[in-house]
Amino acid sequence: MGITVGFDLDMTLIDPRPGMVAALDALAEESGLPLDGEHFAANLGPPLDAVLRGFEAPEERIPALVDRFREIYPEIVVPRTVALPGAHAALDAVHRGGGRTVVVTGKYAPNAALHIKALGFEVDVLVGELWSTGKAAALTEHGAEVYVGDHLGDINGALAAGAVPVGVTTGPCGRDELVEAGARVVFDSLSEFPGWFEGLSPRG
Repeated sequence: MGITVGFDLDMTLIDPRPGMVAALDALAEESGLPLDGEHFAANLGPPLDAVLRGFEAPEERIPALVDRFREIYPEIVVPRTVALPGAHAALDAVHRGGGRTVVVTGKYAPNAALHIKALGFEVDVLVGELWSTGKAAALTEHGAEVYVGDHLGDINGALAAGAVPVGVTTGPCGRDELVEAGARVVFDSLSEFPGWFEGLSPRG
C-alpha cells in the first residue's frame, strides 16, 4: 500500500494571488472598510475572519463579510488562479506510487473544489476550513504520513498529526523559517517533490 500525502492549497499547489487582490479590494469597495488586497495576497494562510480582524473590521460585520467574499470568489479568483510549478507532477507522483492525496486547506471547501476542478488536479480527499494545528484532525483521520505546505501553520499541522512536515518556499515563509518550525525537508518548488518522494518507503 502506498503513502497518503497531504497538501496545502494556496501557494503550495496553486497561486491565487491576483484574484485574491481583486476580490479583497472589491470587498473593501463594497464595505467601505480599509481592506488591503495586496497585503492579504502576500500573506495567504490564516483564515479570512482572522485576516479581517487584522484589518480592524468590526466584529459584528465579519460573518457577513466572509459570506460575501465566498460569494464573489468563484467569479473573481478562480479564473485568475494558476497551478504552481510541479503541482501536477507532485500529485501524480503520489498516485504512481500507489498512494492517496489529501488536500487540507483553510479555504472554504466549495471554492477549493472549484480550483481543483478548474486546474485538473487528481485529489482523493478535500477538507476545507482548517488552519495550523487544526489541520491535524483531518490529516490523522485520512492517515496522512506526509504533509506539504508553504506556511508555518502547515508545519505545525503536520507535526501535530505526526506526519512528516515538508515545506515549500513558494509562499510567504522562507527556508530558514520553515526549517526552524520543524520542516524535515524544504523545496524551492514542488518540482523537487517527485524525486524526494520516490525515496520514501511506505510504513508497515
